[in-house]
Amino acid sequence: MSIEQDIAIPGLRERAPIPTWFNIGGGADRTARPRTEQELRVCLSVDPELVVLGGGANLLVDDDGTDRLVVVLDSGVFVEKEIDEASGRVVAGAGCDFPRLLIESVRAGLSGLEGLGGIPGTVGGLVRMNAGGKFGSIADAVVRVNAMDRDGDRVVFERAEIPFSYRKSGLEEFVIISAEFGLTPCEPARARDRLKEVMRYKSQSQPMGADSAGCCFKNPTLASDVYDIGRAGETVPAGLLIDRAGCKGVAVGGATVSDRHANFIVTSPGATAGDVIALMDRVAEAVRERFGVELEREVVVWSRRA
Repeated sequence: MSIEQDIAIPGLRERAPIPTWFNIGGGADRTARPRTEQELRVCLSVDPELVVLGGGANLLVDDDGTDRLVVVLDSGVFVEKEIDEASGRVVAGAGCDFPRLLIESVRAGLSGLEGLGGIPGTVGGLVRMNAGGKFGSIADAVVRVNAMDRDGDRVVFERAEIPFSYRKSGLEEFVIISAEFGLTPCEPARARDRLKEVMRYKSQSQPMGADSAGCCFKNPTLASDVYDIGRAGETVPAGLLIDRAGCKGVAVGGATVSDRHANFIVTSPGATAGDVIALMDRVAEAVRERFGVELEREVVVWSRRA
């Protein structure tokens, strides 16, 4: 019997589906649901290369699924939260639903997260990818992050120690346990109005009701001038490049580039993860050929280890 077989994986489930916002794709050979930090350490001892499932909002799982241990932090200490209306201090476990935390913060009269309205997922997922958009990123509100390294050791990162950048936190090799935010006390109506403004903008510009993982590609920084797009050193919208490359409405199987926002790929019944991957490759090739710009995926793809 292997050492791994001697270890009791908390909340073990075999051959489990992985829910994503694409509503397609494969599953996990094994999932675990730790409730404590010690149980998370057990999971890391079983598979140091494990992956953490948040809200599945920017995730695509290959049709063959993944053989990595998939950890779901949806219970126990990982969903605890604390909101201090007087100081603006908010502490939330990595598994906390971020949209719900945002609403609760707004109701408490705390400002600082409203620009992230409409972004689904968990606190850990948003911090890990430094989620954001036109109205700011989550890094703007982070005070510190509690995490665990792949050896099971607990690590605390103060904001100044976290190398946040565009859609990156520098914490990708760690498992986030919780995050602390520093928000600003204000009149609840003021925070609520700001959130409504952000949501109104997004509902008018994005296919928010469709099966999609949001933006598929990161906004690239141009290496050289691109006529009618931007100058070298400028960061430009990936959606603009995809649109100008003539990709709106292009489809592979059941996956289609949205007519509303070119950086969104939406799926229809019968679509496969392979359709989305092939379409992302086609879009990236079209932009490369038209503008000489390399697009980097924002959507994370899980597959089997080689």
